[in-house]
Amino acid sequence: MSVKIEEATIKELQDELESGNITSKQLVQMYLDKINELNLNGPKLNAIRQTNPDALSSAEKLDRERSKETKGLLYGIPIIIKNNINTRDQMATTAGSLALQDNYPKEDAFIVKKLREAGAIILATANLTEFANFMAYEMPNGYSSLGGQVLNPYNPGVFDVGGSSAGTGSAIAANFAVGGIGTETSGSILSPASSNSLVGIKPTVGLVSRTGIIPISHSQDTAGPMTRTVEDAAIMLTAMVGQDASDSSTNNSPGNDLDYTSELLKNGLNGRIIGIDRSTFEELSEAEITVVEKAISTIKEQGATIIDPIEMPVHELDMVVMKHEFKHDLNKYLKTVSEDVPVKSLKDIIAFNLKNKELALKYNQELLEDSEAMSDDLNDPAYLNSRAMDIKYAGELGIDAMMEKHSLDAILSPNNWGASLPAKAGYPSITIPAGYTIEGKPVGVTFSAKAFSEQTLINIGYSYEQATKHRIEPKFQ
Repeated sequence: MSVKIEEATIKELQDELESGNITSKQLVQMYLDKINELNLNGPKLNAIRQTNPDALSSAEKLDRERSKETKGLLYGIPIIIKNNINTRDQMATTAGSLALQDNYPKEDAFIVKKLREAGAIILATANLTEFANFMAYEMPNGYSSLGGQVLNPYNPGVFDVGGSSAGTGSAIAANFAVGGIGTETSGSILSPASSNSLVGIKPTVGLVSRTGIIPISHSQDTAGPMTRTVEDAAIMLTAMVGQDASDSSTNNSPGNDLDYTSELLKNGLNGRIIGIDRSTFEELSEAEITVVEKAISTIKEQGATIIDPIEMPVHELDMVVMKHEFKHDLNKYLKTVSEDVPVKSLKDIIAFNLKNKELALKYNQELLEDSEAMSDDLNDPAYLNSRAMDIKYAGELGIDAMMEKHSLDAILSPNNWGASLPAKAGYPSITIPAGYTIEGKPVGVTFSAKAFSEQTLINIGYSYEQATKHRIEPKFQ
């Protein structure tokens, strides 16, 4: 192979596969060797829940059919998916819960089907914060009772790995695969992407299907790519998009006619208007603020107009919608699991955890209990009122108002700290590596905009990435 597997892009790997310098089977084995070296050995990142026992045979089949197939960029490319996404491979879909360790779905999640149709190989599933960080208020990012603690490859055990797609973030940063899939309800792609010096795209709710994904909130849940470059994220997102009859939120999805790589220009920031949301800068250290300020200066140097600051409206955002929908949506998902799974409702999971509390309740389960106390009625007046307020203050009076007032193309915030408004509005975001503190801690900048603005955000992110190329491969002692 003429390029290093470390930091190789999808196109570089595809060129190697097409030229015959390497086979997909060999590529899978190289990534498996990398996982063996760093996941449970060496720094023990613990990013991977299970490797796919069928990955090598799947790769071998794709190698045989390469000359006969119409091949896209993902053909024969190994990827990693978060362990709350169903796969028909011999890997349990657990959400990090002991109660779901025997949950072996018979069908792929819709987005996994789409990725397979594009030729991708499911290499492994990634550990995550248990129930996508919706179990306990004080649970550390990257911890689950089944999977243990995921570590950040930039300083294992010291730097926060981010949550809840922690395993995906750590794995892709450590070069266990060229790309991965995370899920987000509020910050769970943006957080580990920025913490692990990755690109992460949180799509508009409804752009990609959620069928076959262990849920939190149908109003906010979405899945998206986590990669080392913007172009790779755009390639993966293109393969994931599509309308799904089982997920009505996708009725307005643009379908299969998009190619998010078609408008990638190095001068994509020129003429853009970017608003700076400083409302969460107080969450940053001085060293992190220095990195973000330099990013803002670079964006301006690339020809963008900066509106700094924009005054985002202050509104107390609560968790009523997520708690209410978690109970309803999880109960609905659990009706689809096999008889081998001992839990069929949120109430059952709480009881299971109490019965196994020494293993299952290191950080309690207050969020599960608070959700179980909800009515499970989608017509509940308190729930409907909270949902209406979320849409009004996050969308109409929040992002919409600021973008219209200043004619913005996007709103910039640091890391994942601005995730809550686009999450509640169902709007898209992209985070890009912005550099590192003097201690080597990764910092990201996140751009958000209105619904179905993914192409604009990808163009902006690509231009910033190409102007800076901040990402540095983690080094292990």
